[in-house]
Amino acid sequence: MKAILEAESRAVSAIPVSEAYSRAVALIIDRVHTRGGKLVTSGMGKAGQIAMNIATTFSSTGTPAVYLHPSEAQHGDLGLLRPDDVLLLISNSGKTTEILQLIELAHRLYEDLPVIVITGNNTSPLSELADEVLYTGGAPEVCPLGLTPTTSTTMMTVIGDVLVVNTMKQIGFTREEYAKRHHGGYLGSAARNKSTK
Repeated sequence: MKAILEAESRAVSAIPVSEAYSRAVALIIDRVHTRGGKLVTSGMGKAGQIAMNIATTFSSTGTPAVYLHPSEAQHGDLGLLRPDDVLLLISNSGKTTEILQLIELAHRLYEDLPVIVITGNNTSPLSELADEVLYTGGAPEVCPLGLTPTTSTTMMTVIGDVLVVNTMKQIGFTREEYAKRHHGGYLGSAARNKSTK
Protein backbone atom coordinates (compact mmCIF):
# COMPACT_ATOMS: atom_id res chain seq x y z
CA MET A 1 0.00 0.00 0.00
CA LYS A 2 2.78 2.43 0.92
CA ALA A 3 4.55 1.77 -2.38
CA ILE A 4 1.38 2.54 -4.36
CA LEU A 5 0.77 5.75 -2.43
CA GLU A 6 4.38 6.82 -2.94
CA ALA A 7 4.23 6.07 -6.67
CA GLU A 8 1.08 8.12 -7.13
CA SER A 9 2.47 10.95 -4.97
CA ARG A 10 5.63 11.06 -7.10
CA ALA A 11 3.53 11.16 -10.27
CA VAL A 12 1.47 14.08 -8.99
CA SER A 13 4.57 15.96 -7.86
CA ALA A 14 6.11 15.46 -11.30
CA ILE A 15 3.20 16.97 -13.26
CA PRO A 16 4.84 19.59 -15.50
CA VAL A 17 3.93 23.17 -14.60
CA SER A 18 3.66 25.53 -17.55
CA GLU A 19 2.02 28.74 -18.69
CA ALA A 20 -0.60 26.57 -20.39
CA TYR A 21 -2.47 26.49 -17.07
CA SER A 22 -2.77 30.28 -16.89
CA ARG A 23 -3.82 30.41 -20.52
CA ALA A 24 -6.40 27.66 -20.01
CA VAL A 25 -7.92 29.50 -17.04
CA ALA A 26 -7.95 32.73 -19.07
CA LEU A 27 -9.80 30.90 -21.88
CA ILE A 28 -12.39 29.57 -19.44
CA ILE A 29 -12.94 33.00 -17.89
CA ASP A 30 -13.21 34.69 -21.29
CA ARG A 31 -15.61 32.18 -22.80
CA VAL A 32 -17.79 31.57 -19.72
CA HIS A 33 -17.62 34.70 -17.56
CA THR A 34 -17.09 37.34 -20.23
CA ARG A 35 -18.97 35.97 -23.23
CA GLY A 36 -21.64 34.01 -21.36
CA GLY A 37 -20.79 30.56 -22.72
CA LYS A 38 -20.10 27.42 -20.73
CA LEU A 39 -17.36 24.88 -20.15
CA VAL A 40 -18.06 21.56 -21.89
CA THR A 41 -16.02 18.60 -20.67
CA SER A 42 -15.72 15.20 -22.32
CA GLY A 43 -13.84 11.92 -22.17
CA MET A 44 -14.40 8.20 -22.73
CA GLY A 45 -14.43 5.51 -20.07
CA LYS A 46 -12.59 6.40 -16.85
CA ALA A 47 -11.44 9.70 -18.38
CA GLY A 48 -15.10 10.49 -18.99
CA GLN A 49 -15.87 9.97 -15.31
CA ILE A 50 -13.10 12.40 -14.42
CA ALA A 51 -14.46 14.87 -16.99
CA MET A 52 -17.92 14.61 -15.42
CA ASN A 53 -16.49 15.25 -11.96
CA ILE A 54 -14.59 18.30 -13.21
CA ALA A 55 -17.77 19.70 -14.78
CA THR A 56 -19.80 19.32 -11.59
CA THR A 57 -17.03 20.88 -9.50
CA PHE A 58 -16.81 23.86 -11.84
CA SER A 59 -20.59 24.30 -11.76
CA SER A 60 -20.71 24.29 -7.97
CA THR A 61 -18.00 26.94 -7.82
CA GLY A 62 -19.55 29.52 -10.12
CA THR A 63 -18.45 28.43 -13.60
CA PRO A 64 -21.32 26.83 -15.58
CA ALA A 65 -20.13 23.51 -16.99
CA VAL A 66 -21.66 20.36 -18.47
CA TYR A 67 -20.38 16.92 -19.38
CA LEU A 68 -20.92 15.80 -22.97
CA HIS A 69 -20.59 12.08 -23.69
CA PRO A 70 -18.53 11.86 -26.90
CA SER A 71 -20.56 8.99 -28.35
CA GLU A 72 -23.91 10.58 -27.53
CA ALA A 73 -22.61 13.78 -29.13
CA GLN A 74 -22.73 11.92 -32.46
CA HIS A 75 -26.42 11.20 -31.93
CA GLY A 76 -27.73 14.69 -31.29
CA ASP A 77 -26.24 15.77 -27.96
CA LEU A 78 -23.73 17.93 -29.86
CA GLY A 79 -26.63 20.38 -30.02
CA LEU A 80 -25.88 21.59 -26.50
CA LEU A 81 -22.82 23.42 -27.85
CA ARG A 82 -23.03 27.17 -28.34
CA PRO A 83 -20.55 29.44 -30.16
CA ASP A 84 -19.08 30.97 -26.97
CA ASP A 85 -18.41 27.66 -25.21
CA VAL A 86 -14.99 26.14 -24.51
CA LEU A 87 -14.15 22.43 -24.64
CA LEU A 88 -12.10 20.61 -21.99
CA LEU A 89 -11.27 17.16 -23.36
CA ILE A 90 -9.53 14.34 -21.49
CA SER A 91 -7.66 11.38 -22.98
CA ASN A 92 -4.60 9.75 -21.48
CA SER A 93 -3.42 8.35 -24.81
CA GLY A 94 -4.45 11.40 -26.80
CA LYS A 95 -5.66 8.99 -29.46
CA THR A 96 -9.23 8.25 -28.31
CA THR A 97 -11.25 8.00 -31.52
CA GLU A 98 -14.48 9.39 -30.08
CA ILE A 99 -12.70 12.46 -28.68
CA LEU A 100 -10.89 13.18 -31.94
CA GLN A 101 -14.22 12.87 -33.75
CA LEU A 102 -15.84 15.18 -31.19
CA ILE A 103 -13.39 17.95 -32.06
CA GLU A 104 -14.11 17.51 -35.76
CA LEU A 105 -17.86 17.62 -35.22
CA ALA A 106 -17.67 20.56 -32.80
CA HIS A 107 -15.57 22.59 -35.23
CA ARG A 108 -17.94 21.76 -38.05
CA LEU A 109 -20.65 23.36 -35.92
CA TYR A 110 -18.57 26.27 -34.55
CA GLU A 111 -15.14 26.46 -36.13
CA ASP A 112 -13.66 28.84 -33.56
CA LEU A 113 -14.55 26.75 -30.49
CA PRO A 114 -11.37 26.59 -28.36
CA VAL A 115 -10.10 23.27 -27.05
CA ILE A 116 -8.22 22.58 -23.81
CA VAL A 117 -6.79 19.07 -23.45
CA ILE A 118 -5.63 17.04 -20.45
CA THR A 119 -3.48 14.16 -21.68
CA GLY A 120 -0.60 11.86 -20.88
CA ASN A 121 0.72 12.17 -24.44
CA ASN A 122 1.73 15.69 -25.42
CA THR A 123 2.74 14.68 -28.96
CA SER A 124 -0.54 12.92 -29.72
CA PRO A 125 -3.10 13.70 -32.44
CA LEU A 126 -5.32 15.22 -29.75
CA SER A 127 -2.53 17.50 -28.53
CA GLU A 128 -1.96 18.74 -32.06
CA LEU A 129 -5.61 19.81 -32.30
CA ALA A 130 -5.67 21.61 -28.95
CA ASP A 131 -5.37 25.30 -28.19
CA GLU A 132 -3.88 24.46 -24.79
CA VAL A 133 -2.33 21.16 -23.66
CA LEU A 134 -2.15 20.28 -19.96
CA TYR A 135 0.31 17.40 -19.86
CA THR A 136 0.07 14.93 -16.98
CA GLY A 137 3.68 13.86 -17.37
CA GLY A 138 2.70 10.41 -18.58
CA ALA A 139 3.74 8.46 -15.46
CA PRO A 140 3.09 4.69 -15.66
CA GLU A 141 -0.05 3.25 -14.11
CA VAL A 142 0.37 1.62 -10.69
CA CYS A 143 -1.86 -1.22 -11.91
CA PRO A 144 0.28 -4.41 -11.94
CA LEU A 145 -0.69 -4.91 -15.58
CA GLY A 146 0.24 -1.34 -16.45
CA LEU A 147 -3.15 -0.98 -18.11
CA THR A 148 -5.93 -0.01 -15.69
CA PRO A 149 -6.38 3.78 -15.43
CA THR A 150 -5.08 4.47 -11.92
CA THR A 151 -2.18 6.92 -11.77
CA SER A 152 -3.38 8.65 -14.93
CA THR A 153 -6.85 9.34 -13.53
CA THR A 154 -5.34 10.64 -10.29
CA MET A 155 -3.28 13.17 -12.27
CA MET A 156 -6.27 14.15 -14.42
CA THR A 157 -8.26 14.84 -11.26
CA VAL A 158 -5.49 16.95 -9.76
CA ILE A 159 -5.15 18.99 -12.96
CA GLY A 160 -8.93 19.55 -12.91
CA ASP A 161 -8.62 20.78 -9.33
CA VAL A 162 -5.88 23.22 -10.35
CA LEU A 163 -8.14 24.66 -13.05
CA VAL A 164 -11.13 24.93 -10.72
CA VAL A 165 -9.24 26.56 -7.85
CA ASN A 166 -7.44 29.07 -10.05
CA THR A 167 -10.67 29.97 -11.83
CA MET A 168 -12.37 30.51 -8.45
CA LYS A 169 -9.55 32.86 -7.44
CA GLN A 170 -9.71 34.80 -10.70
CA ILE A 171 -13.48 35.38 -10.50
CA GLY A 172 -13.42 36.14 -6.77
CA PHE A 173 -15.85 33.34 -5.92
CA THR A 174 -17.15 33.75 -2.37
CA ARG A 175 -18.58 31.56 0.37
CA GLU A 176 -21.93 33.35 -0.11
CA GLU A 177 -21.98 32.46 -3.80
CA TYR A 178 -21.05 28.88 -2.97
CA ALA A 179 -23.96 28.66 -0.53
CA LYS A 180 -26.40 29.76 -3.26
CA ARG A 181 -25.35 26.79 -5.40
CA HIS A 182 -24.94 24.19 -2.66
CA HIS A 183 -27.89 24.30 -0.32
CA GLY A 184 -28.01 20.73 1.00
CA GLY A 185 -25.82 18.64 3.26
CA TYR A 186 -22.84 19.53 5.38
CA LEU A 187 -21.16 21.67 2.72
CA GLY A 188 -24.26 23.77 2.26
CA SER A 189 -24.53 24.30 6.01
CA ALA A 190 -20.83 25.11 6.29
CA ALA A 191 -21.04 27.61 3.43
CA ARG A 192 -23.89 29.47 5.14
CA ASN A 193 -22.12 29.53 8.50
CA LYS A 194 -19.31 32.08 8.13
CA SER A 195 -17.78 31.00 11.40
CA THR A 196 -17.15 27.46 10.13
CA LYS A 197 -13.48 26.77 9.60
